[in-house]
Amino acid sequence: MGKFSIGDRVEVLDEAIKGTVQQIEGDMVTLMTKDGFPMKFTAKDLVKVQGKISVSNIEVSQIMEEKEVPRRKKAVSKKPKERNLPKMEVDLHIHQLVRSTKGLTNFDMLNIQLETAKHQLDFAIQKRIQKVVFIHGVGEGVLKDELQYLFNKYDNLKYYDADYQKYGLGATEVYIFQNVS
Repeated sequence: MGKFSIGDRVEVLDEAIKGTVQQIEGDMVTLMTKDGFPMKFTAKDLVKVQGKISVSNIEVSQIMEEKEVPRRKKAVSKKPKERNLPKMEVDLHIHQLVRSTKGLTNFDMLNIQLETAKHQLDFAIQKRIQKVVFIHGVGEGVLKDELQYLFNKYDNLKYYDADYQKYGLGATEVYIFQNVS
């Protein structure tokens, strides 16, 4: 990259812009394009051009790699809200599970709900999904108690009330520990 002097011919690394150095203020370099537009860039974004020969491909690729490293890190980081969002929701309201409750006793409905919960929990464990929210509603708490009894049969998970702002009191979140031998 090196130092620049007024009158040097330069190219901008990330863009197809060429020009002549007009002014240097600390790390900021003002260049005049061939179309007569003054543009400001930081010195690290510019490369001096000698005659017809530009910068070698090796130098450009090294500089481009240096510039790309911070971008990759930014893309990986998740926002705190995204990190805490549940990965899977299971709605156990009976009308979501069967077409009609006609002819079903409360016991039958509870068993359908619990079978669904067990099936979905086993699926989440198999697919390595870490968080599952079971939406059971408030009601008399029978389904919630039965779910807790079911969850206690598993060694690799903990459960707690789900996000109150999103679900109120009618949901339980399960956290499944991974790599438990």
